[in-house]
Amino acid sequence: MEMRPLGRSGLHVSRLALGTMTWGRDTDEHEARDQLLAFVEAGGTLVDTADVYADGRSEQIVGALVDEVGRDAVVLATKAVSRPGTDRRRDASRGHLLGALDASLRRLGVDHIDLWQLHAWDPLTPVDETLGALDSAVASGKVRYVGVSNYSGWQTAWVAAQQAARPGAARPVSTQMEYSLLQRGVEREVVGAADAGGLGILPWSPLGRGVLTGKYRHGTPADSRAASSHFSSFIAPFLGERSRSIVDAVCTAAEGLGVAPLEVALAWVRDRPGVVAPVVGARTAAQLRGALTVEQLELPDEIVTALDEVSSPESSYPDSGWTGR
Repeated sequence: MEMRPLGRSGLHVSRLALGTMTWGRDTDEHEARDQLLAFVEAGGTLVDTADVYADGRSEQIVGALVDEVGRDAVVLATKAVSRPGTDRRRDASRGHLLGALDASLRRLGVDHIDLWQLHAWDPLTPVDETLGALDSAVASGKVRYVGVSNYSGWQTAWVAAQQAARPGAARPVSTQMEYSLLQRGVEREVVGAADAGGLGILPWSPLGRGVLTGKYRHGTPADSRAASSHFSSFIAPFLGERSRSIVDAVCTAAEGLGVAPLEVALAWVRDRPGVVAPVVGARTAAQLRGALTVEQLELPDEIVTALDEVSSPESSYPDSGWTGR
């Protein structure tokens, strides 16, 4: 698998990342093992998890399986900040972050994390305190690189500028954002902010929450996420008329190329400006293997243009610029 530099750093990662949000919940240890082995065998290196996935169980499974493939075979990425089930849903205070880091290290069974990401912006904690915690984590040797996730354009630019202005500070090298043909909001400001700040983009849900696979074109399969009480509200926003026209275009392109719709959708986002590695999360190893075939696919320019046009996000002032005097 092709390697790409992660932002403005010396860290190189595979251009597809393995997401593990379902591990420990919808995906058991045996399926998880099959996924990781298939991913590493295909040349994949970047494995992404978070301290809150399956209440920490995802990190435990990742840690146990990493021993099997070898620590040096993977780039381990995890996240902190989220505190579901509490009055304070996001906590980027120094105390919480450093405590969460130690807990992640224990669950993963490693002495360092390659990429530690702030899962979301915390409006209640001074940003200097949060950034100081990142500096401490890197200085301690427990973290090699840091990144952010779900940050708006101004938040991304602010953090990058603050860290760049302080010699020796831990500069963010990545931002993990939802990005797909069905969700191109990051193109308004985040992509530009990431480029200016030297951050590579790691798209989560690159298949539009599963909708871009085409499985919802003729209804909702009983075994799909949209049919579950846990995920139905998450999928619903992408089941409207506009989404259907985009999915139809993806399926038409896939038919013409003789590939699966998910390969077209993945290849499109994989090769967008600023993107380093889409994070592919699969419930089963068979689903993951289907996604890994995208490594051989390069979309023709005319198909990229057609997909760009059918999925173009609405733009207005100030995103579209100022045309007045």
